[in-house]
Amino acid sequence: MSTAEHDSKIGLDTVAELAAQLRVDSIRSSTSAGSGHPTSSMSAADLLAVLVTRHLHYDWDEPRLAVNDHLIFSKGHASPLLYSVFKAVGVVSEDELLTGYRRFGQRLEGHPTPILPWVDVATGSLGQGLPDGVGVALAGKYLDRLPYRVWVLTGDSELAEGSIWEAFDKASYYGLSNLVVMADINRLGQRGQTDVGWNLPEYQRRMEAFGARVLTIDGHDLAAIDQAMTTAAEPADGRPTVILAKTIKGKGFSEVENKDGWHGKPFPPEMAERAIAELGGVRDLVLRGPGPAPAEPGPVPDKPTTLAPDTSPQAKPSAASPEYAVGEKVETRKAYGDALVALGARDDRVVALDGEVSNSTFAEEFTRAFPERYFEMFIAEQQLVAAATGLSVRGYTAFASTFAAFLTRAYDFIRMGAISGVDLRLAGSHSGVEIGADGPSQMALEDLAMMRAVHGSTVLYPSDGTSTVALVEAMASTPGISYLRTTRGGYPGLYPAGEKFPLGGSKLVRAGDADQVTLIGAGVTLHEALGAADILQREGIAARVIDLYSVKPVDTETLAAAAEATGGRIVVAEDHHPEGGLGSAVADALLAAGAQNIHLTHLAVREMPGSGTGEELLAWAGLDADSIAAAARKLVGA
Repeated sequence: MSTAEHDSKIGLDTVAELAAQLRVDSIRSSTSAGSGHPTSSMSAADLLAVLVTRHLHYDWDEPRLAVNDHLIFSKGHASPLLYSVFKAVGVVSEDELLTGYRRFGQRLEGHPTPILPWVDVATGSLGQGLPDGVGVALAGKYLDRLPYRVWVLTGDSELAEGSIWEAFDKASYYGLSNLVVMADINRLGQRGQTDVGWNLPEYQRRMEAFGARVLTIDGHDLAAIDQAMTTAAEPADGRPTVILAKTIKGKGFSEVENKDGWHGKPFPPEMAERAIAELGGVRDLVLRGPGPAPAEPGPVPDKPTTLAPDTSPQAKPSAASPEYAVGEKVETRKAYGDALVALGARDDRVVALDGEVSNSTFAEEFTRAFPERYFEMFIAEQQLVAAATGLSVRGYTAFASTFAAFLTRAYDFIRMGAISGVDLRLAGSHSGVEIGADGPSQMALEDLAMMRAVHGSTVLYPSDGTSTVALVEAMASTPGISYLRTTRGGYPGLYPAGEKFPLGGSKLVRAGDADQVTLIGAGVTLHEALGAADILQREGIAARVIDLYSVKPVDTETLAAAAEATGGRIVVAEDHHPEGGLGSAVADALLAAGAQNIHLTHLAVREMPGSGTGEELLAWAGLDADSIAAAARKLVGA
């Protein structure tokens, strides 16, 4: 084994040997596994060899060091290359590379995930690494204020993804000169030529139109790569830099170079032997490039803003939890904004993002209180979630809000956030038919199902201001993906200030020994269920009412006890489609608890809504107090 010293200036002749080693090891690992993407790795090997030996400032023994650069493989299928890099810097052994890649129970998964400490985010779904990198770069420039750079390797196929261009747009808007994109333009995608192929002037035109500085090079000319990376570290008038590299898929093995049909295919053993021989055989270099220099946070930079901060003396943010009186009408979206400001006053690592609806989600309150910790993503919901992901990577407590319906656009980013193991706090306002006249395009009727399906997620649906504040505060310390559903309208407060709302709990808003039926709601339908209980009481029917504010995890114990107490008679009402929401959560819990003789009526939005008032639409959907009371009467035989 030959080793170059850490922080030494490694010559390009040695870099060429390393590039060959990366290609050979990409072939060896994928052939050993029987699957993988060697040709996609081989095209970018020269870029990575120059980067890790001469330009990536990184302490491989301390991957969480604050001043480390960040390396993100947006082109996540090139994992053989990434893992070969890890072997080349001495953090992954040859044995692990050859026997652990794509194997059950091993950490070198088919696409990289943060199970490896040198990986920030999972990037198997194309078009996500660059948007996530924007979030990391935002943290570096505006919050950490440290000189680390964010290096992102993209493939050319993923440049067809709209999320890539959202990322370029926001990187330019925020002046992220600390972001460097290495675009591996090898022409061939999974099933043939990409939409632009090797037309590098067209890529350059598009990237420059989005505000990037573009350096076009031969991606196999080590000197040109080195010069481009040197230039990328120089000031660019606040622009992100793209190293636009023309490369050859399968570079280094003449049998597959620039040939279609080899995407995602390992070489058979005999073919792998020929490839390795052509590349000069197996090497065992262990090389480390420049380490990071110690640094202190720099001055606070100016940040683009669309709203002026509130500097009036009475506007000084309070760290005290907002309080609302019982009976006081408060929009839960307004309580979200109030609670977010209080959190921000307590903890300077709390940050907020929004998708140009902050005056409706009430994230605007945080914007005016802490403009330096607010990031406007405009109507770019994928980048909204990606930026929150990148900020989470850097240890910030990120809350991202928009209309709940529009989070559907970002669902793949939410799903991948769970795979990345990041902590994301999402708030969706204007949910359900309750919003009224805006019509179905604005009504989130799928969001509870969507968020319940995310691995390890927490799904919350408060019904008044007090519960909203408590749940927002709980989200700040909740790991994983958490989601808060808020309503447009204001509803009377049900709980006194300071009431506790543990995750996984519920509230028995009404209960008695003679209860005949259980009514379950959350958000607006809880208030309708209480109205239904009043109607039923006047008719001599006692109804138990449960506020199921925690949709996931759900309070199985309280649900099972209510079912037993009321003879299995349950009405669930939710302002949501019938699939996957509140009703499903209740049914799943009761089934898991082994509850017997359940008679469950599920009221939900079963037809396509139109415009109208919230009251009209709730009645139309069968979710108003009269409809809930009618369903309860039928269950009790009244």
